[in-house]
Amino acid sequence: MNFICIIPSRYASTRLPGKPLADIAGKPMVQRVYEQAAKASKIGQVVVAVDNPKVYDTVVSFGGHAVMTREDHATGTDRLAEAAGHFPEADVIINVQGDEPLIAPDVIDSLCQAFEDDAALEMATVATPLAEDEYDDPNAVKVVLNCHGEAMYFSRSLIPYPRNSFTGRIQPYKHIGIYAYRRTFLFAYASMAQTPAEKTESLEQLRVLENGYKIKVITTNHQFIGIDTPEDLEHVRAYFAHKGDTTI
Repeated sequence: MNFICIIPSRYASTRLPGKPLADIAGKPMVQRVYEQAAKASKIGQVVVAVDNPKVYDTVVSFGGHAVMTREDHATGTDRLAEAAGHFPEADVIINVQGDEPLIAPDVIDSLCQAFEDDAALEMATVATPLAEDEYDDPNAVKVVLNCHGEAMYFSRSLIPYPRNSFTGRIQPYKHIGIYAYRRTFLFAYASMAQTPAEKTESLEQLRVLENGYKIKVITTNHQFIGIDTPEDLEHVRAYFAHKGDTTI
């Protein structure tokens, strides 16, 4: 099975302009993400889908592979689908968000394995236990799983609400910004109109659930720091200052 990793990298950002080029311990963020993804053993190729020549040139300068995409895509999924069109040989596309410089390679491999194990699987993602100090953080997206390990709902609010306490397998999970799609499903997904819950929560993955499709959720104990705010960026910089440029 042919797996390709595509990293959508949007230059404009309301809270962090030029985010892909933000310096993290001497390397731009986009390079940090790229290098982590490239460590996954099951990935045949890593590509950055860019919308700005500065990011394109940066990726090429560190020896990476980039494809230019339109600037006016409404969502990251649209950008991903455009980039995937350049690689017809890919059976499964792994989408690693461009603001996840601590993404673990073995998590990427776990997603690939899920598709090797299940020929009917169309889409999968990843979640990790939610820390208590993230319960009220809207940037920490929550997900609830059913007994088959599939997503029931994603929200920026705490779900499920613990009327008394969290019970049994029902516990709060934090969604990690990595997805995997069978090629045909990715293009079908990108062609779907945006849905009410998706617009309300500003979460693209809800479009899949609202249209009646399933999302497999791989759980991990790895903790990641997605960079949404200047504070997140400083947190990651502090991590590298403490750990050094080591394998995650």
